[in-house]
Amino acid sequence: MSSQSILARQPALRFIDLFAGIGGLRRPFDELGGQCVFTSEWDRFSNLTYRANFGAHEIAGDIRAVASADIPEFDLLLAGFPCQPFSIAGVSKKNALRRPHGFACEAQGTLFFEVARIIRDRRPRAFLLENVKNLVSHDRGNTFRVIARVLEEELGYHISARIFDAKPWLPQHRERIFIAGFREPRGFSLDSVPVPGTGPKLGAILHPQDGSEAPDPRYTSGPRGEVLAKYTLTDKLWAYLQGYAEKHRKMGNGFGFGLAGPNDAARTLSARYYKDGSEILIRQSGKNPRRLTPRECARLMGFEAPGAAGFHIPVSDTQAYRQFGNSVAVPVVRAIAGEMAAHLAGARPLCRERAIA
Repeated sequence: MSSQSILARQPALRFIDLFAGIGGLRRPFDELGGQCVFTSEWDRFSNLTYRANFGAHEIAGDIRAVASADIPEFDLLLAGFPCQPFSIAGVSKKNALRRPHGFACEAQGTLFFEVARIIRDRRPRAFLLENVKNLVSHDRGNTFRVIARVLEEELGYHISARIFDAKPWLPQHRERIFIAGFREPRGFSLDSVPVPGTGPKLGAILHPQDGSEAPDPRYTSGPRGEVLAKYTLTDKLWAYLQGYAEKHRKMGNGFGFGLAGPNDAARTLSARYYKDGSEILIRQSGKNPRRLTPRECARLMGFEAPGAAGFHIPVSDTQAYRQFGNSVAVPVVRAIAGEMAAHLAGARPLCRERAIA
């Protein structure tokens, strides 16, 4: 029996969504019949997108200002706690500015301990955390060892961690670490999450530009649905990117742009994509390459199916690029959610006494 059908037979799994962004962690648990009872996200533009897709929803701002006791009863905690202090780009930038990073970064790094505080005070049945792959190697592994020690030894949870690449699910190389924890020993391991075989190619998420896709006036035009000219790089920007790549090629490093076509998989979409689009440029016949449109980014991250326009994007292109670049690959979370749901369904709800037949 599927995890979805099992969950449908018992009261809704209640969960909270911390550092929610635009709801990438939440979406799969909604699909499984879960009920989100609390959301925290401090970026006002992300809140616009979150509300546009999840309805009228109260969203708390800074989680540091929220007392654990003020959070409604819940079974599962979701948190994509800020990754900039641990990412390769974030560490490099902070080193260049001579600023602290990791747990020494007061602005963001210590926010993991806000997650730990809520887990300690409310003792949920389970949690799912997400961060960048570099979390594992940051500070020669000390950062991850601290996180694991807090979760296992101090809080007493049974945890499993695994780095997933989104490429088997989406046409994008995107490695992220997920940490799942259960209060009781459920025998759960992220290693049991099934990973599909060969993944899709970019052609699956690109605007077809052949008239087969419904009009999307913000991003396409004309009877064939051609991508708007504003997404094509100017001669000046294209020349700059080529010169920059050549300079670094001569220096022997890999800095440059990522040029891709329909039969390729993309590099990792980042929050800086709005600046020049350099990590994912789409080849065009007879003209300069172009950026992805925000609609294509929504598909590249798995927020909507190829050819569909089911995810609402109420913000500017700049904000949309930031939001999708900071988000999670939804199909990866969906695979994890299915495995977690089966184990959660087999456990007695926290305060709702009902056995599984």
